[in-house]
Amino acid sequence: MSRARMTILLAGLIGLGAGGMAFYWTGGPARNASAQACTAARATAAKLQPLARGELAAFKVTESPMVAPNLAFKGPDGRQLTMADFRGRMVLLNLWATWCAPCRHEMPALDRLQETLGGERFEVVAVNIDTRHPDRATTWLKETGIAKLANYNDHSARIFQDLKTAGRAFGMPTTLLIDAQGCELGFLAGPAEWASEDALRLVRTALDN
Repeated sequence: MSRARMTILLAGLIGLGAGGMAFYWTGGPARNASAQACTAARATAAKLQPLARGELAAFKVTESPMVAPNLAFKGPDGRQLTMADFRGRMVLLNLWATWCAPCRHEMPALDRLQETLGGERFEVVAVNIDTRHPDRATTWLKETGIAKLANYNDHSARIFQDLKTAGRAFGMPTTLLIDAQGCELGFLAGPAEWASEDALRLVRTALDN
């Protein structure tokens, strides 16, 4: 095989790898299977639509829910986890970093949301993506009094790139609401007051369906 053809082949393989998640969200057999798996989530999403207001006006309800990407990150004990490990529990997945001022601003509200609704049926999964100073998040959380959120992390920040490829990460913070079957119900780019009555109403409605 000529060097030129080899270069084209390698470029194609790299493109397939990078575009895998985008394909998952934008078309093909995987999309159809994903949509079928999330049929029940459509009714929940419809009930959330009128609740995306006030403090959650920027929350985008997913009109045709699909299974969210099986993102990978580490638990507080360093164990490798994926979103599949949270099946059976609704998750508010949040990506944050200590260098992100809006992220720091919303963390106390996320902590209160976890304190109010967290349990066997729901968890706020806040994943820190600091890359240069991995220990900074632990120190910041302790100094700020964030006590209810588990310290999940991905210090490679690959999780952000994966969500960006999937069309769900446009900046920081980034938040997704994922039901107990792993289906995305909605997402929000930017900070929100997650302990507000608007947020509590939306999450409770999702949990009750």
